[in-house]
Amino acid sequence: MTIEIEQSRASWAEDFTTLKSAIMRAAPAGAYLHHIGSTAIPGLPAKDIIDIQLTVETLAEVSESTLEREGFERRSIVADHCPPGLDLSEGELRKALYRSKGRPANLHVRERGRFNQRYPLLCRDFLRAHPTAANAYALIKQRLAQRSPADVDFYYDIKDPVFDIIMDGANEWAKLIGWSEPPGD
Repeated sequence: MTIEIEQSRASWAEDFTTLKSAIMRAAPAGAYLHHIGSTAIPGLPAKDIIDIQLTVETLAEVSESTLEREGFERRSIVADHCPPGLDLSEGELRKALYRSKGRPANLHVRERGRFNQRYPLLCRDFLRAHPTAANAYALIKQRLAQRSPADVDFYYDIKDPVFDIIMDGANEWAKLIGWSEPPGD
């Protein structure tokens, strides 16, 4: 995989809506979706991959075969990155990851109320509300992709800790404004 950061596209929101229909046909009762990641932040350059979070009560209720019929194949990743200095249980980071076999998209399935379920929503909302932070983050991503476009591990080795720095500010902002999880998209 070559990392290419593209200019923001208005079509990313429409692409999410199209993918949402297929995912919700396969989702367990009570599950809901959010458009997450850089493509969910208007004006932010990103890889042309739509990131979607499916929130469920438990990962066990997700049917891999049903998601497969809707065009999503299971990936081997089963947990998210733990920010340095935090001692989180395995359950706070556990997830299932699926990749679309059609339009490039990642489906992150996470349990409601877990650390890793809150993290991408707060980060998205913080960057939407703070254009200076979003622009700085965009510049970091662009420079990483330019420096080592074929080295995915290098890209994420730098990008993940940058997110942790952003999230430190996002958590303070969340307390200040009384942020809570928004309804599904």
